[in-house]
Amino acid sequence: MVRLIGKKTKIAVFISGNGSNLKNLIKVSKKKKSNFQISLVLSSKKNAKGLIFAKRNKIITKIFYYKNPLKEDKKILKTLKINDIKFICLAGFMKILSKNFIQKFAGSIINIHPSLLPKYKGLNTHNRVLNKNEKYSGCTVHFVNSKLDSGEIILQKKVKILKTDTSISLQKRILKQEHILYPKALQKILS
Repeated sequence: MVRLIGKKTKIAVFISGNGSNLKNLIKVSKKKKSNFQISLVLSSKKNAKGLIFAKRNKIITKIFYYKNPLKEDKKILKTLKINDIKFICLAGFMKILSKNFIQKFAGSIINIHPSLLPKYKGLNTHNRVLNKNEKYSGCTVHFVNSKLDSGEIILQKKVKILKTDTSISLQKRILKQEHILYPKALQKILS
Protein backbone atom coordinates (compact mmCIF):
# COMPACT_ATOMS: atom_id res chain seq x y z
CA MET A 1 0.00 0.00 0.00
CA VAL A 2 1.37 3.40 -0.99
CA ARG A 3 0.96 6.13 1.58
CA LEU A 4 1.69 9.81 1.09
CA ILE A 5 4.31 11.10 3.51
CA GLY A 6 2.67 13.00 6.35
CA LYS A 7 -0.79 11.67 5.49
CA LYS A 8 -2.54 9.14 7.66
CA THR A 9 -4.23 6.20 5.92
CA LYS A 10 -8.01 6.34 6.31
CA ILE A 11 -9.27 3.10 7.79
CA ALA A 12 -12.63 1.59 8.69
CA VAL A 13 -13.07 -0.69 11.68
CA PHE A 14 -15.82 -3.33 11.47
CA ILE A 15 -17.29 -4.41 14.83
CA SER A 16 -20.17 -6.37 16.33
CA GLY A 17 -19.67 -6.05 20.08
CA ASN A 18 -17.88 -4.33 22.95
CA GLY A 19 -15.26 -2.68 20.79
CA SER A 20 -12.28 -2.94 23.14
CA ASN A 21 -9.91 -3.37 20.18
CA LEU A 22 -11.63 -0.45 18.46
CA LYS A 23 -11.24 1.70 21.58
CA ASN A 24 -7.55 0.87 21.68
CA LEU A 25 -7.06 1.54 17.94
CA ILE A 26 -8.74 4.95 18.37
CA LYS A 27 -6.33 5.78 21.21
CA VAL A 28 -3.29 4.75 19.13
CA SER A 29 -4.56 6.58 16.02
CA LYS A 30 -4.49 9.89 17.93
CA LYS A 31 -0.77 9.64 18.63
CA LYS A 32 1.50 11.78 16.52
CA LYS A 33 3.52 8.77 15.32
CA SER A 34 0.40 6.93 14.14
CA ASN A 35 0.15 6.37 10.40
CA PHE A 36 -3.60 5.69 10.36
CA GLN A 37 -6.82 7.54 11.08
CA ILE A 38 -10.10 5.81 11.87
CA SER A 39 -12.60 7.50 9.60
CA LEU A 40 -15.48 5.04 9.80
CA VAL A 41 -16.83 2.43 12.20
CA LEU A 42 -19.21 -0.10 10.76
CA SER A 43 -21.28 -2.43 12.96
CA SER A 44 -23.49 -5.44 12.29
CA LYS A 45 -25.43 -4.66 15.50
CA LYS A 46 -27.14 -1.41 16.43
CA ASN A 47 -26.44 -1.89 20.16
CA ALA A 48 -22.72 -2.70 19.81
CA LYS A 49 -20.93 -0.87 22.64
CA GLY A 50 -18.09 0.01 20.27
CA LEU A 51 -20.40 2.50 18.55
CA ILE A 52 -20.37 4.59 21.74
CA PHE A 53 -16.55 4.95 21.57
CA ALA A 54 -16.77 5.91 17.91
CA LYS A 55 -19.41 8.58 18.52
CA ARG A 56 -17.51 10.02 21.48
CA ASN A 57 -14.53 10.41 19.16
CA LYS A 58 -16.63 11.98 16.38
CA ILE A 59 -16.08 9.05 14.01
CA ILE A 60 -18.76 8.31 11.42
CA THR A 61 -20.75 5.17 12.28
CA LYS A 62 -22.90 2.98 10.07
CA ILE A 63 -24.99 -0.09 10.88
CA PHE A 64 -25.58 -2.88 8.37
CA TYR A 65 -27.79 -5.80 9.37
CA TYR A 66 -26.78 -8.38 6.75
CA LYS A 67 -30.33 -9.62 6.13
CA ASN A 68 -29.42 -9.70 2.43
CA PRO A 69 -25.62 -10.08 2.28
CA LEU A 70 -25.28 -9.17 -1.42
CA LYS A 71 -27.24 -5.92 -0.99
CA GLU A 72 -25.35 -5.13 2.21
CA ASP A 73 -22.01 -5.68 0.47
CA LYS A 74 -22.93 -3.16 -2.22
CA LYS A 75 -24.06 -0.60 0.37
CA ILE A 76 -20.91 -1.11 2.45
CA LEU A 77 -18.62 -0.78 -0.59
CA LYS A 78 -20.41 2.44 -1.53
CA THR A 79 -20.02 3.78 2.03
CA LEU A 80 -16.31 2.90 2.03
CA LYS A 81 -15.80 4.69 -1.29
CA ILE A 82 -17.70 7.82 -0.17
CA ASN A 83 -15.51 7.99 2.96
CA ASP A 84 -12.28 7.36 0.98
CA ILE A 85 -11.43 4.27 3.07
CA LYS A 86 -8.18 2.60 2.04
CA PHE A 87 -7.92 -0.14 4.67
CA ILE A 88 -10.26 -2.26 6.83
CA CYS A 89 -9.69 -3.72 10.30
CA LEU A 90 -12.06 -6.40 11.53
CA ALA A 91 -12.31 -6.22 15.33
CA GLY A 92 -14.83 -8.70 16.69
CA PHE A 93 -16.90 -8.48 13.50
CA MET A 94 -19.18 -11.53 13.63
CA LYS A 95 -20.14 -11.70 9.97
CA ILE A 96 -18.33 -13.41 7.13
CA LEU A 97 -17.47 -11.11 4.23
CA SER A 98 -18.27 -12.35 0.73
CA LYS A 99 -15.56 -13.42 -1.73
CA ASN A 100 -16.56 -10.50 -3.95
CA PHE A 101 -16.16 -8.00 -1.11
CA ILE A 102 -12.77 -9.43 -0.12
CA GLN A 103 -11.58 -9.25 -3.76
CA LYS A 104 -12.54 -5.57 -3.96
CA PHE A 105 -10.30 -4.87 -0.94
CA ALA A 106 -7.70 -7.59 -1.59
CA GLY A 107 -4.65 -7.14 0.63
CA SER A 108 -6.32 -4.32 2.54
CA ILE A 109 -8.38 -6.19 5.15
CA ILE A 110 -6.92 -7.55 8.37
CA ASN A 111 -8.42 -9.35 11.34
CA ILE A 112 -7.39 -10.20 14.88
CA HIS A 113 -8.13 -13.72 16.06
CA PRO A 114 -7.82 -15.05 19.65
CA SER A 115 -5.66 -18.09 18.94
CA LEU A 116 -2.30 -18.98 17.46
CA LEU A 117 -3.45 -19.59 13.92
CA PRO A 118 -3.56 -21.86 12.01
CA LYS A 119 -4.80 -23.64 15.17
CA TYR A 120 -8.33 -23.05 16.44
CA LYS A 121 -9.95 -21.12 13.62
CA GLY A 122 -13.53 -19.96 14.16
CA LEU A 123 -15.45 -19.54 17.40
CA ASN A 124 -15.09 -20.74 21.01
CA THR A 125 -11.31 -20.77 20.74
CA HIS A 126 -10.56 -20.48 24.46
CA ASN A 127 -12.77 -23.44 25.42
CA ARG A 128 -11.29 -25.56 22.64
CA VAL A 129 -7.71 -24.65 23.62
CA LEU A 130 -8.37 -25.56 27.28
CA ASN A 131 -10.17 -28.80 26.35
CA LYS A 132 -7.10 -29.89 24.36
CA ASN A 133 -4.81 -29.13 27.34
CA GLU A 134 -2.61 -26.82 25.27
CA LYS A 135 0.36 -25.22 27.03
CA TYR A 136 0.04 -21.97 25.03
CA SER A 137 -2.57 -19.95 23.26
CA GLY A 138 -2.42 -16.35 22.06
CA CYS A 139 -3.60 -14.07 19.32
CA THR A 140 -2.91 -13.56 15.63
CA VAL A 141 -3.29 -10.61 13.27
CA HIS A 142 -3.74 -11.85 9.73
CA PHE A 143 -4.83 -10.73 6.29
CA VAL A 144 -8.38 -11.70 5.39
CA ASN A 145 -8.98 -13.99 2.45
CA SER A 146 -12.01 -16.02 1.34
CA LYS A 147 -11.28 -18.87 3.79
CA LEU A 148 -12.12 -18.42 7.48
CA ASP A 149 -9.11 -17.31 9.55
CA SER A 150 -6.72 -18.58 6.86
CA GLY A 151 -5.04 -15.44 5.49
CA GLU A 152 -1.33 -14.69 5.69
CA ILE A 153 -0.17 -14.17 9.28
CA ILE A 154 1.23 -10.71 10.05
CA LEU A 155 2.04 -10.96 13.77
CA GLN A 156 1.35 -13.35 16.64
CA LYS A 157 1.71 -13.19 20.41
CA LYS A 158 2.01 -16.36 22.50
CA VAL A 159 0.34 -16.51 25.93
CA LYS A 160 1.17 -19.24 28.45
CA ILE A 161 -1.87 -21.09 29.74
CA LEU A 162 -2.02 -21.26 33.52
CA LYS A 163 -3.29 -24.32 35.41
CA THR A 164 -5.93 -22.08 37.01
CA ASP A 165 -7.16 -20.65 33.69
CA THR A 166 -10.81 -20.70 32.75
CA SER A 167 -12.01 -19.63 29.32
CA ILE A 168 -12.84 -16.21 30.83
CA SER A 169 -9.46 -15.65 32.52
CA LEU A 170 -7.62 -16.81 29.40
CA GLN A 171 -9.77 -14.55 27.23
CA LYS A 172 -8.96 -11.53 29.43
CA ARG A 173 -5.21 -12.18 29.32
CA ILE A 174 -5.23 -12.71 25.55
CA LEU A 175 -7.33 -9.58 25.01
CA LYS A 176 -4.63 -7.51 26.73
CA GLN A 177 -2.14 -8.87 24.20
CA GLU A 178 -4.54 -8.17 21.32
CA HIS A 179 -4.56 -4.51 22.35
CA ILE A 180 -0.77 -4.41 21.96
CA LEU A 181 -0.53 -6.56 18.84
CA TYR A 182 -3.28 -5.09 16.63
CA PRO A 183 -1.99 -1.49 16.39
CA LYS A 184 1.57 -2.80 16.07
CA ALA A 185 0.55 -4.94 13.07
CA LEU A 186 -1.40 -2.07 11.51
CA GLN A 187 1.53 0.34 11.85
CA LYS A 188 3.81 -2.32 10.30
CA ILE A 189 1.57 -2.88 7.28
CA LEU A 190 0.92 0.78 6.60
CA SER A 191 4.52 1.96 7.01
